Amino acid sequence: MAEIAISIQKVNKHFGDTHAVCDLDLDVPRGSLCGFLGPNGAGKSTTIRMIMSIIYPDTGSIQVLDSSALKNKDRIGYLPEERGLYRKMRVGEFLEYVAKLKGMQISELPAHVREWLNRIDLPDVYRKRCQELSKGMQQKVQFLAAVIHEPELIILDEPFSGLDPVNAQLMTELIRKMNDNGATIIFSTHILHQAEQLCDRIFLINKGIKLLDATLEQIREQFDPRTLLAEPLDGDINLHGIEGVRDVRQMHDSPAMEIELSEGADPQEVMGKILAAGPMRSVELRRLTLDEVFIRQVAAGVGEQAAEVAREELSHV
Repeated sequence: MAEIAISIQKVNKHFGDTHAVCDLDLDVPRGSLCGFLGPNGAGKSTTIRMIMSIIYPDTGSIQVLDSSALKNKDRIGYLPEERGLYRKMRVGEFLEYVAKLKGMQISELPAHVREWLNRIDLPDVYRKRCQELSKGMQQKVQFLAAVIHEPELIILDEPFSGLDPVNAQLMTELIRKMNDNGATIIFSTHILHQAEQLCDRIFLINKGIKLLDATLEQIREQFDPRTLLAEPLDGDINLHGIEGVRDVRQMHDSPAMEIELSEGADPQEVMGKILAAGPMRSVELRRLTLDEVFIRQVAAGVGEQAAEVAREELSHV
């Protein structure tokens, strides 16, 4: 059984009349790369702040690295949602200061900082003041401040906020590499496709309620696709009469067709029958995206009205 980096048991948190986190149970295995997902206001940042002992639960218990974040602060890297730099400090000076606060005692600290600045593609900012950097550069320096001491547990709250696609990809590669080297990494985001590309484990929350807590593999097994995508090589092919096909829909602005399977139909058998019906450019299972999984879980867990709100929120990200 995997060791646990973070254990949350029956945690509740209220802010006035708002029940921000509701009876939350969650275990984060050591070495995992876990996405904390949900729309804005879902309870992600509140949960992270409780993990970090910035605020405390009304009821329940939280263990971080077998104790608390306060007792293990030098083993944890944290990038909060609210960013902050010492704007008049030079970048190198700032990062060396943060590294020392986190217990780093190495003789070549300036060289260590310069090496990390190279990794985030900022090799020439060591002597610049933080206020001289662009917003994107400042974001990367703040990320570096969270990981400069190479912690074993890294918690990132909306780490891609404000980054262009090139720098978001750079950050993604760094996160993957740190995880490959053994770090347990949690990051929160409301942009679900980023987590789908990066995480091996997903925690979905909405209105303070846990909707899903599983590995990506388990999620794909649980939400077994009942839809195929087929694109004919040329011409029209009638697939309505094929055994196991419930419905066929032409996709908008595409020659591909979306094929809904009958209950109990074997997707592989139906795919074989479709291939036998005529020449096909492609036939494949259509996997649900995390956006679709999330909306389904909202509908099942807290009703269709809440699901409609989630659809509206997700349509703007």
